[in-house]
Amino acid sequence: MEIKILYDNQSKNGYKNGWGFSSLINTPKSKILFDTGWNGNILLYNMKVAGIRLEEIDKIVLSHQHWDHIGGINHLLEHINPDIYLGKSFSLNLKNELGKRSNLIEVSETTQISENVWTTGELGDKIKEQSLIFETDEGLIIVTGCAHPGLESIIKKSESLGEIHAIIGGFHDFDDLKILKDIPLIVPCHCTSKKEEIKKIYPESTKECKAGTIFKF
Repeated sequence: MEIKILYDNQSKNGYKNGWGFSSLINTPKSKILFDTGWNGNILLYNMKVAGIRLEEIDKIVLSHQHWDHIGGINHLLEHINPDIYLGKSFSLNLKNELGKRSNLIEVSETTQISENVWTTGELGDKIKEQSLIFETDEGLIIVTGCAHPGLESIIKKSESLGEIHAIIGGFHDFDDLKILKDIPLIVPCHCTSKKEEIKKIYPESTKECKAGTIFKF
């Protein structure tokens, strides 16, 4: 399995950065785009640099209904007609618009969406959000958008499926850093407010997140 960061506040040489998050997960059975950043032009540019062909993407998963995670979706739907997995709490108007140009699948509970791939289902109260969980030989890989429901609840939900090997994505204002101590790979991205503290406490486990970064499992 391979995860490519396609959109983040920071970028590697040759890529563009922007506020938001998107990653492409290549599995043996699916190519899954998780979130779309806010600027579709930046997303398409970074995809081109990464050598990604749009028609290869068969699933798009939207973590939550914030502009910096769904803004690029319109640019993609001009070229492809994928399955889109989004939370049941998304606005009716948005679901109607997306449903005209894709196969829309509403998610509320933990659901398997491909071989060895699950969504946590919607977690949280004020801001409902889903994360993705991937089963690999090394353990579970969690990919988050902003982790608004709290990284603790995402980790707890994921642990019901097995042992966690990595967590990648936005951690928002998460500050209970001790619960990361047994996770071999920690990749704080996008909106994580305590990146430097995480790096200081877990220097061996923490890796940098930038558009253009690739992780292989």
